[in-house]
Amino acid sequence: MNSPALKFETRQSQKLAPRLQYAVRLLQLSSLEYEQELREVMVRNPFLETAEPTSSSRTGAAPHESPGHAADDRDAAGDDLPTLAGSGLNLASSHDADFGTDSSVSFDATTEPIAQGPGASGMPEPERDSWLPSTAGARHGAGDFASSPLDSLTGEIGLRAHLRSQANLLRLSARDHALVCTVIESLDDDGYLRTPLADLATLAGLAPRADASEMRSALKWVQSLEPTGVGAQSVPDCLLLQLAVRARNAVHDTARAIVAGHLERLAQRDVVGLARTLQRPLEEVDAACLAIRTLDPHPGWRFGRGSVHYVTPDVVVRKVQGRWQAQLNPQVVPRVRLNEGYAALFARHRDARHGEMAGHLQEARWAVRNVEQRYTTILSVAQSILRHQYRFFEHGAFAMKPLGLRDVSEEVGLHESTVCRVTNNKFMATPAGVFELKHFFSRAMPMASGGACSATAIRGVLRELIDSEDPAHPLSDVQIAQRLARQGVTVARRTVTKYRQMMKIHAVDQRRAVVGSAQRSVRSATTSPSESLLR
Repeated sequence: MNSPALKFETRQSQKLAPRLQYAVRLLQLSSLEYEQELREVMVRNPFLETAEPTSSSRTGAAPHESPGHAADDRDAAGDDLPTLAGSGLNLASSHDADFGTDSSVSFDATTEPIAQGPGASGMPEPERDSWLPSTAGARHGAGDFASSPLDSLTGEIGLRAHLRSQANLLRLSARDHALVCTVIESLDDDGYLRTPLADLATLAGLAPRADASEMRSALKWVQSLEPTGVGAQSVPDCLLLQLAVRARNAVHDTARAIVAGHLERLAQRDVVGLARTLQRPLEEVDAACLAIRTLDPHPGWRFGRGSVHYVTPDVVVRKVQGRWQAQLNPQVVPRVRLNEGYAALFARHRDARHGEMAGHLQEARWAVRNVEQRYTTILSVAQSILRHQYRFFEHGAFAMKPLGLRDVSEEVGLHESTVCRVTNNKFMATPAGVFELKHFFSRAMPMASGGACSATAIRGVLRELIDSEDPAHPLSDVQIAQRLARQGVTVARRTVTKYRQMMKIHAVDQRRAVVGSAQRSVRSATTSPSESLLR
């Protein structure tokens, strides 16, 4: 009879150390997130400091470092990590001459960012102080009327504040003013009133309770304010309010009829069906549709819009003397270094009671090394992408070659997972725009000639086909797939639909436009440069 038994065995397995796991997590962070993470480490670690710009850092040379202090620091921390006061990086590749790129890039982590604003260009201290509002009057002799440049900056005004300022100028009783303000405060960010008027009467809290006629009157007052269309309860109401302030003519009467009951056909660009239903001339319906498209369905967006978040590129690609070069953006490289004075002082007075400080010193050395390793990896991956996709920078999206993570990982000597983390949330600034590094990777699509092209190149050709189509007879997804097949690229119809939706291009029915006059030019479907490259 079987009975339970204990058995011991020895087995080896790979496991990531906590510090390595932390380094992997830092590698996939964006530059802004990485800077915030590094700033939090600097707050709690006394051995880290912001590197001040020096004459040697401006010339690209690393600051002088005492060998003795460096050795003492290594002994004090019990770690073999190198001390990187300047974090100077220098990468060079033997393949640069073959691809017409100069990948020899050196940078200093202590490089001073581009100076911006008053006093950042090296002006004397008194001149910097002259920008302060407290001393501007004394220095310029303006007396009590002295002003600061900050006084000329205007604050952002929200939609509700803008409407309340107009409501305060209306000749209303206190009760009506309270009802108007209640309606204003109930508007959403689009400028629409989504709450029923009966509920607003309860929210107003007036005694006696406001009746339906008072609430409708308050809503009318709000709808009379600027911007036109605010206070509407639906999209047709918003568009009708904007059409009401325009001059009445046949075109605007037709536009009102379309907005009142045929918005679905307008979205489908069914101008012929609208003309048949409304029994109006085709040119008049076409002009009415154009007038409707000039209206604003979101009047509230003009005020209080959220802040715009800009992307800061990690790598900058530019053409210098006929060769494409990839360089790190010095604005994203953190200016952090090890405080040599604190490290030397700790090495001289270290004892068993200072175990926590030894941990801080080891963490500081690792943080400085991690900065160097992170941007060395980003730069090497960016240079590999530049060598593979240099035709993209010359000719555009339709010249993109198939590229996989394995191709880059084998060239730079990194694991595919590491390359994948590097390409996430890292951006490259090119003359054609700012792209995420993963934009340059795409799978190979087979061609009839036996070669392969990238999916990005197919999307570029697809966009050119749509841009050059006849507005009166746009190309369907099946027709686009057939044209691609004639060029040697076999793509299914559903793949064309997926690529079109990725590029946010409407379907054929929504792209169809009616030719309003015989003078409208019809674009011919000639062979584009991208089509000849795919052949």
